[in-house]
Amino acid sequence: MSLNIERWNESGPPDKRELRKQMESEGYSVFEWLDAPGTSYGVHSHPEDQSHWIISGALTLRLGFEEYTLRAGDRDYLPAHTKHSAVVSGDEPLIYLIGAKY
Repeated sequence: MSLNIERWNESGPPDKRELRKQMESEGYSVFEWLDAPGTSYGVHSHPEDQSHWIISGALTLRLGFEEYTLRAGDRDYLPAHTKHSAVVSGDEPLIYLIGAKY
């Protein structure tokens, strides 16, 4: 299984207010989350579609044997019931928006 990812290609850093507005316009319920370096989440899934939009730091997602690292501005689209795990990569705290679509 592969994950749909949009890589940040803008010249400046992501603006979380604008990103939140965009996610909400797409029908997501959005909240901001912060994880310390080294935080990890074991294999799990969600009953709803989710999208993570990275504000700062790095998040590595693993789906089966595939691994994806998202950095500031990158966004993923995770379909409901997709089994995955995650870890905060690097030494910087991770700040990101989580969008859930029920």
